[in-house]
Amino acid sequence: MITGSADGLGRHTAKTLMEEGHHVVVHARSAERLVSVQDLLDRGADGVVGDLADTDQVRGIAAHVNRLGQMDAVIHNAGVLHGPDIFQVNVAAPYLLTAVMQRPRRLIYVSSGMHRGGHAPIQKHAQVTYSDSKLYLTALAAAVARLWPDVLSNAVDPGWVPTRMGGAGAPDDLRLGHRTQEWLAASDDPEALTSGGYWYHQHREKPHPAVRDERFQDELLDHLAGVTGERLG
Repeated sequence: MITGSADGLGRHTAKTLMEEGHHVVVHARSAERLVSVQDLLDRGADGVVGDLADTDQVRGIAAHVNRLGQMDAVIHNAGVLHGPDIFQVNVAAPYLLTAVMQRPRRLIYVSSGMHRGGHAPIQKHAQVTYSDSKLYLTALAAAVARLWPDVLSNAVDPGWVPTRMGGAGAPDDLRLGHRTQEWLAASDDPEALTSGGYWYHQHREKPHPAVRDERFQDELLDHLAGVTGERLG
């Protein structure tokens, strides 16, 4: 399953995995957005609709996917760059899906190199920036890796690539922008079968120091449990 797969990196990831023979569940914010991946649906992909900015709809996405069965991999790709829903879409929704969906074997959280500009501790009462949200998401991936040893959980920096979010002038390679997610989701390469990594173009990199701080991870998990009403099992 790939969240935010109506366009950009999510769509490229879904298309490539399908071409490699995998069964893919695509996600879009609305039925109108899902139409943009009709070609993938016609080729056998399942589709799920729900706005990640709405907690009830996030629960609906999880219920729909759970009815389809346990996923081998979930790629938390969806995100927003601006606006009041940054925390909800970029952090709370991936957390809630992680908490209430059947556990997959692999979890991939799409982060950003901008996470290094994020603030720790948690900005509970201030406006969360994009950088803050990606720091929290990267720490979430590390926390899941620590708490769920039976699941491979990793974060990925796709680079600054020419998508609708990145802009036409973005300098990074679009193909490399989604290759690591596909590799972590489906490869039997020994490196891809590791957990707790922060990856850029299939190479491990060192994330913001707070990402590895278990106290910061636990503070984040407690905050997210309070926000969503769900605690990681």
